[in-house]
Amino acid sequence: MERLAMEQLALRAEPRSKIRTRESRRLRRAGRIPAVVYGGAEAESISLDANEVQRLFRHASESTIISLAIGGGDRDVLIKDYQTDRVTDTLLHIDFLEVVAGRTLRTHVPLHFVGTPIGVRQGGILETLMRDLHVECLPKDLPESLNVAIEGLDGGQSIHVRELDAPDAVRVLSPPDQVVCLVAHRVADEEEEADESEVEEAGEAADASDAET
Repeated sequence: MERLAMEQLALRAEPRSKIRTRESRRLRRAGRIPAVVYGGAEAESISLDANEVQRLFRHASESTIISLAIGGGDRDVLIKDYQTDRVTDTLLHIDFLEVVAGRTLRTHVPLHFVGTPIGVRQGGILETLMRDLHVECLPKDLPESLNVAIEGLDGGQSIHVRELDAPDAVRVLSPPDQVVCLVAHRVADEEEEADESEVEEAGEAADASDAET
């Protein structure tokens, strides 16, 4: 499994002192998104330009370190959580976690599946059961994503978390027995095998009956 280079994005933010629901609605009407930065001495309320955030969200993941410019200073943060409108899918609020050099952090790193499995080329179906990996590491060691080679997977085979080769500086927190992905047989193939098995059993039963008579 190969580590991909870490990307860093940037956002401009403005401090906000009022955190009431009415104020948040006013900000959204003005084209801004309310947010909070945790992890420092105390939580800080901010607002962000909605258009800038939408562009950033096309490229950012939970493991993307973002340079957040607030009041003339820059702070490195990760997207910890966010809320969207259930109907319009519009961003309503973002929680950032401040990244402090030398302080271990826990987050999720996206998995990038590379190649086409042998079993898929033979008609099987690839099922990906995990999209990211829960990890713990220092900010400087945080990978943007991790490549998982799946070319060698045949039908009925799978890859577990314990088989992933994470960088030495990254501690994997996901359960080792958790299945990452697998190649399933086609339903038609399974039905054909079942039919063949039933035919064989019927034939054996007939042979046994003839022998008794």
